[in-house]
Amino acid sequence: MQDGLLLIDKEAGGTSHDVVQRVRRILRQKKVGHCGTLDPDATGLLLLTLGSATRLTRFLIRAPKVYEGTLRLGVATDTYDATGRVVAEAPSGHLTTADVTAAMRGFEGTFEQQPPPYSAKKVGGVKYYELARRGEEVPQETKEVTVFEFRPLGDLSDPASEGVRSLRFLLACSSGTYARSLAHDAGRALGCGAHLAALRRTKIGPFEVASALSLAALEERVAAGDGPGSAWVSFDQIPLPFGEVTADPQQEQRIHHGQTVLVRELGGEEGDWVRLVNRRRELIAVGTVVERIGAGGVGIVQPKVVFR
Repeated sequence: MQDGLLLIDKEAGGTSHDVVQRVRRILRQKKVGHCGTLDPDATGLLLLTLGSATRLTRFLIRAPKVYEGTLRLGVATDTYDATGRVVAEAPSGHLTTADVTAAMRGFEGTFEQQPPPYSAKKVGGVKYYELARRGEEVPQETKEVTVFEFRPLGDLSDPASEGVRSLRFLLACSSGTYARSLAHDAGRALGCGAHLAALRRTKIGPFEVASALSLAALEERVAAGDGPGSAWVSFDQIPLPFGEVTADPQQEQRIHHGQTVLVRELGGEEGDWVRLVNRRRELIAVGTVVERIGAGGVGIVQPKVVFR
């Protein structure tokens, strides 16, 4: 197991970097990266790149994500999740599942989202949560995100004595979307405050957590001399979110030297990324369309990331 993708089912309590470090030790492999951070208390799918596949991380990290989580109404926290300090409380017993559904649906679409003040986003090399912990002002910068689906899974829990109620939800969104911010903003829209009580990532692009292994299971398999099974995607089988071009032997030689190739039946426009494979279906490079020639499917591709 050298080059490819490994699907890990992260447990609560550790960071994404902790998972990477442990996988390095288990597999005795230094080149390991991950495609999208999970907060320490979040669980679920973490997509790891190994060996040469680490050079594909920037493409895979953009894949849309799907989560299941729990929204707790009536309590707002400074971190927007259950680890934070309570900053506001309000009754939520008057709300119906339909009310919360409407509020959630109001966040579907593309919009500018403000990250939580306690997040790993950086400004000037300093993470937001470091500024927040020091009591310093956190920048009010926003980022464009897309929420494809945000809806309840089931009904609101019965009102608790203190007015706190919970609701499970499903969230499908673009990479970089903060579920904590959505929970906080939904609570604000409902007028009672809310925070993210639990979060589990179930899907990244075409990959599902059902195929993933826990770290303990991976360690057991490696100790027994077994492979990771469905949790492993070999390098040449890695799906990338753009078109593919098959190079002939002469083009393959040019690609290996970083030279442009003339491609027929080329999809996409100038600036688009292209997956370049040889006739053995091996991934040899990732390139960009630098020029379209005429109205047909002819164009010039410049290799940008060359393998083998």
